[in-house]
Amino acid sequence: MTDLATTSSVSKYEVVIGLETHVHLRTASKLFSPAPVGYGEDPNHNVHPVCLALPGVLPVINRYAVELAIRASLATHCTVHERSIFARKNYFYPDLPKGYQISQFEEPLATEGWVEIRIDDESGDGEDKSTTDKRIRLTRVHMEEDAGKSIHDDGVAGSDATLVNLNRCGVPLIEIVSEPDLRSAVEVSAYLRTLRSMLRYTEVSHADMELGQLRCDVNISLRLRGEDQYGTRTELKNLNSFRFIEEAIEAEVKRQTAILESGGEVVQATLRYDPDRRETFVMRLKEDSDDYRYFPDPDLIPLVVSAQEIERIRTAIPELAEQKCERFRRGYGLSDHAATQLTQTRALANFFEAAAIAHGQPKAVANWVLRDVIQAARECEIEIDAIALTPESLASLIRLVDEGKTTANSAGALLRELVANGGDPATLVRERGLEAVSDSGVIAEAVMAVLAENPENVEKFREGDEKVINFLMGQVMRKTQGKANPASVREALSRELK
Repeated sequence: MTDLATTSSVSKYEVVIGLETHVHLRTASKLFSPAPVGYGEDPNHNVHPVCLALPGVLPVINRYAVELAIRASLATHCTVHERSIFARKNYFYPDLPKGYQISQFEEPLATEGWVEIRIDDESGDGEDKSTTDKRIRLTRVHMEEDAGKSIHDDGVAGSDATLVNLNRCGVPLIEIVSEPDLRSAVEVSAYLRTLRSMLRYTEVSHADMELGQLRCDVNISLRLRGEDQYGTRTELKNLNSFRFIEEAIEAEVKRQTAILESGGEVVQATLRYDPDRRETFVMRLKEDSDDYRYFPDPDLIPLVVSAQEIERIRTAIPELAEQKCERFRRGYGLSDHAATQLTQTRALANFFEAAAIAHGQPKAVANWVLRDVIQAARECEIEIDAIALTPESLASLIRLVDEGKTTANSAGALLRELVANGGDPATLVRERGLEAVSDSGVIAEAVMAVLAENPENVEKFREGDEKVINFLMGQVMRKTQGKANPASVREALSRELK
């Protein structure tokens, strides 16, 4: 995708972006009620009198949600405050039964953190791809309850209609607010992917964007390059896919640029993105915090967490992706690219490390995981944490190749079955007839046949083009159905050619 922030049409302007990221916490029940948190159930079934704001009910805080919120705050290097306040954010909308949302405002749970992002140089490729690191500052992390969901459907009863599903109402979430440190759609995507990885590593959230567990509001403004003062910002609401986020940013940059170039002024507003037209449009003029009439919730006492409890949560945080990536580079001698790819998810990193320990040669195992295991899992439509292949079985399979008992091609063909169904590699190699052909007579016969069929390549080799031997090796492997030992084939070819 072209990043409009770098094209000549907008080069006179600098794009300034800040994000408000909403994250559903990985709890079984809601933030202030025992109603279950679920996805995909029939509308308006996961509700409770507290969610519906029925008379006489009082909210009770979900202790585990607080722990998860603190865990996320610490993992993003924020300062967690021992005292924070829940407030009422007042606004009226069909999917908000109370007429207000319980959130945090003046005294949030945590402040002043940061997220380190890594941006790939698009001109590089694979192992040669260079990267740039950038630190994105965080303003705050605060807790709040989610609202319900309005479903706009013009097919109901033959007329325009809005349906309301309150299942999501009261689901615990955190809002992670960044400083306006992002400068392009590429940086936004890198930030959100890094954040999602952290949330999954720490088991704070499943962070499934399709289920609405990770959504963001994007604040965008433009200013002339070299200026310090920010331009007027607009806010894109509730974007929940990387593609739509990137497209929406580019569309809004284009819209604001056209306004400024024509001599107009950007008006602060809340916008929606239309993916069909690839355009942004104004929903309403943007409210400021005064419009929400925040005040401390009288039904909730201040949230107080001791320093000892905060420290306990800190020590329980697992190794994060950035730490694991650095350890893989230093401890296993992996390239930056390989280490970064292997630590995309905690499940993949753990699988690789267990296989590397079982086999003893981390670089070889990394190649197999990145090249073959991931591809086999993708073809079987199975997530890495659900594959039947164990790390020990992968190590055994690679060892069979190392020892010449099967070929890399045969092992690669067997991987899909192992990923889907598991099994013992040595037994399956024997049962499937995938043992490597090491019989010198069989290999010699195949070599002689290939040389006879390719006299022009034999002549090229003897004239000094030694790369031809790779082509001839491929022909021999084809004749032996990929079962010949590659080292034995190369040795026989070299002997005959010379």
